[in-house]
Parts: sequence; structure tokens; C-alpha cells
Amino acid sequence: MMKKILIAVVLVATAAFWGSDASASKVRVYCANGKIEVDTRDPEQMKAARGKNTYLLREFNYKTDADKFAKLLGGVGAKCDD
Repeated sequence: MMKKILIAVVLVATAAFWGSDASASKVRVYCANGKIEVDTRDPEQMKAARGKNTYLLREFNYKTDADKFAKLLGGVGAKCDD
């Protein structure tokens, strides 16, 4: 009986995890006010925080991948075209 309860709990937890909003875990590389930034905020949130001169360059599932892409562009804080 205990084994069945444990299996049910694991299945419910797994379903909740996979059913969650996947976009919330995205890491994005932006050109914001002429500088490269890596951030988890969505484009609307970044525009609200950094202003209208904020452009999404690319989206990643992992921060390490976003950091590598930013480095190819000169790194976080490097100049980019508005």
C-alpha cells in the first residue's frame, strides 16, 4: 500500500513539473541600451526595465549557453547596435 502511495505522489509531482510554464525557465540575450545583457526576464519585462531600446537577440534553455552566445558578441556589457 505504501509503495502505491509513493508512486502516486511521484507521478503527481512529475506531472506538475512538466505542466509548469516552460518559458519561465528561459535565459535570454538582449541588446539593451547599446549593451549586451543576459537575463531571465521576458521581452516585455526587459523593455519595462530598460526602455524601448531593448531587443531580444536569442533565447536559450541554459544560462551557460546564453553566456557563451553573449561572449561571441563581445561579452556581457559589450557594445551592441540599438
